[in-house]
Amino acid sequence: MRSPKDFFRPLAVGAPAPVREVPFRPSRMIHFFDPGNEKMAAKVPAIAPTVDVLLGNLEDAVAADRKEAARTGLVRIAKDTDFGDTQLWTRVNSLDSPWALDDLITLVTEIGDRLDVIMVPKVEGAQDIHYVDRLLAQLEAKAGVTRPILVHAILETATGVANVEEIAGASPRMQGISLGPADLAASRRMKTTRVGGGHPGYLVREDPHADEVAPRATFQQDLWHYTIARMVDACAAHGILPYYGPFGDIKDTTACEDQFRNAFLLGCVGAWSLHPVQIDIAKRVFSPAPADVAWARKVIAAMGDGTGAVMIDGKMQDDATYKQCQVVASLADALAARDPELRDAYAAAEKETPA
Repeated sequence: MRSPKDFFRPLAVGAPAPVREVPFRPSRMIHFFDPGNEKMAAKVPAIAPTVDVLLGNLEDAVAADRKEAARTGLVRIAKDTDFGDTQLWTRVNSLDSPWALDDLITLVTEIGDRLDVIMVPKVEGAQDIHYVDRLLAQLEAKAGVTRPILVHAILETATGVANVEEIAGASPRMQGISLGPADLAASRRMKTTRVGGGHPGYLVREDPHADEVAPRATFQQDLWHYTIARMVDACAAHGILPYYGPFGDIKDTTACEDQFRNAFLLGCVGAWSLHPVQIDIAKRVFSPAPADVAWARKVIAAMGDGTGAVMIDGKMQDDATYKQCQVVASLADALAARDPELRDAYAAAEKETPA
C-alpha cells in the first residue's frame, strides 16, 4: 500500500511533480479531428480559436492502415500550429492494441510540451491508469517535459462503470472522464445501435384511463442517466471533471442539444463535438445562461458570508443555495475570461437584474 506522501512524488527520476489539483480550464467542447486527413488538418488553424479543446484522434475513427499517418500528422500539426488558449488533447489507441505504446512514446517525446491531456479509451480499472501514469513519467523525464501531461479516461465498458470510482482516484494525473455510449452499449449488450441519445423504445406509459379507450401517453426515458450520474459523482468525489461523450446523429441538432443539456444539468462540464455544427451547441449549452448568472450574483451579494437565510423575490436562500450560486458564478467567470461575447452578455444581464 502506497503512503499518501508518495502519491504526489514523480513516478520516474527527472519527471515533473504531479499536480495537486486539476486546473479548471474551459472545456465545453472537445472537438475531434483526424490528423491524418489533410483536409481536416488544413482547417485546424481556423477551428482552433473557436473551440476550448482540440483533440487529435488516433483511435476508432482512424483505419488500421492509417494509424501511423495520423500519429505523424498530429506531431506535425502540434509543432506547426499556434493554439493560443485552446487546449491540445489526443485520444490514443486502446491499451490492448498494437499501436498504443508507439502512440505514447512518439507523442510524449516529440510534442509532450504541447500536449495538455491524453485521452485513454476503454479504461477498465485503476491498473490501466497506473500503467499509463508510470510510462508517461518515464517518457516525460526522457524528453525533458517540465509539466505533467494529464490523463482522461473514457468510460465505455461495463467493467469500467463498475470500477469508475477507483478509476477517478487512480492518479494525480487524472483530469476527467468521458462517457463512451456506443462501446458501452455493446459491452452491456444494450439493444440500441445509436451513438448516444435516447431511444423511442425506452419509455414509460401512463396508467389506463377510466374509459379504457383514450390513448395513453408515453414518455421517452434517458438511457444514460444512471451512468452519467454515477460518473459525475465519482469525478466530483476525486476533484476531476466529467464529460458527456459523442452524439452520433449529426443532423439531429435538437436531440443533441437536449442530451448535452441533460449532462450539463447533472454536472458535466462539456461534451465531444464530432462536427462543426455541434461546436456552437456545446458552447451554448455548457455556458450558464446570462439570466442564471445574474440571479446567482444577486444571491451571493445578498448572502454576504453565505450563512443564515434570506428571502429574495419570494424565494428562500440559505447556505446550500449560496453554494449552488457560487458554482454558477465561478463557471461564468472562467468562461467570460475566454469568451468576450459571453462576458458582455453576462454584464448586460447583471445590469438588468434589480438589486
